[in-house]
Amino acid sequence: MATTVTYHVAGMSCGGCANKVKNNVSALEEVVDVNVDLPSGNVDVTFAGEAHDDSVVNKIEELGYSVVE
Repeated sequence: MATTVTYHVAGMSCGGCANKVKNNVSALEEVVDVNVDLPSGNVDVTFAGEAHDDSVVNKIEELGYSVVE
């Protein structure tokens, strides 16, 4: 059963930023789909099973962006 979690990411300012987040988060083993909405800063991540928040948040922060509530 897939699980989708929405993260609000601060610091994405262009299409290149959105693609960078999408490509890097998509590469995580447990992730099956990523959709980035640049204007809102929302990143919807679909996991194959249970959500793995730590790995996604860590990857986004490694890229230089912040996950905010």
